[in-house]
Amino acid sequence: MGEKHYFQIPVSEALPLIQWLFFFKAWRLTGAFSSEKEAQKEQIKREANELLGKIIKDNLLQINAFVGIFPARSDDEDICICVENQEIRLPVLRQQQPASDGFCYSLSDFLKPKDDHAGVFAVTVAGAEKMAEEFQNAGDSYNSILIKTLADRLAEAASQYLHYKVRTEIWAYAQNESFDIARLLKDDYQGIRPAVGYPSLPDQSIIFDLDKIINFNKLDIKLTENGAMIPNASICGLYFAHPSAKYFMVGKIDTTQVADYARRRGKTLDEMRKYLTVNL
Repeated sequence: MGEKHYFQIPVSEALPLIQWLFFFKAWRLTGAFSSEKEAQKEQIKREANELLGKIIKDNLLQINAFVGIFPARSDDEDICICVENQEIRLPVLRQQQPASDGFCYSLSDFLKPKDDHAGVFAVTVAGAEKMAEEFQNAGDSYNSILIKTLADRLAEAASQYLHYKVRTEIWAYAQNESFDIARLLKDDYQGIRPAVGYPSLPDQSIIFDLDKIINFNKLDIKLTENGAMIPNASICGLYFAHPSAKYFMVGKIDTTQVADYARRRGKTLDEMRKYLTVNL
């Protein structure tokens, strides 16, 4: 525990975990359609798989990843992660509307006040933006868009695959878990991996704190001034192993909560509002 791991995930390993439903959503091809639309849907999937086959055969894309499992603890609604004798504090927000069990969750609830562990991860698909540009320059806008949407799905699939490896090998708190694709795609396993910018962890500025742990430069990821990752097909976030850990949506917060959160984050109200626009 406490070690940092940088490695590559073969595209072929991530491929079975692509969620085609979200791929079709990107192409606005979900729901009931005419036979003509269904044929178009099947054609796009067939061409996507042909492109994926070429990517694997010619090694056109790389999936770079980082994992670290560190000593951690909760401090009220803050997550404290100890990395190389430095404690990095990550304030988080509590769910505003009760879950089905009547409780409002915070990610800090899934850590003990002392002697616990949490994980940090990042995944990025390298090479897709170059391929998209080459297609575009050749006048092939269709394949330019296709590779971008595939890269997004590959990043999510690789994130799912990496989480499986963490549970069964790296952190190894669920060593006997089988590689059951249907269960994996339903998130039917112990633990969660909330990503930065997603409903459970909506504050994009957290990414700058995670950079102190991950060092995105080692993954060839650049951060914009607003915390967006480049390449776009990149994901980073946290791992929690608690058996009761679950995803949730923070939802809308009031001005008092924004002020308290800004104080805990060491930011001004204006700065905090910029990163929490969907929660205001």
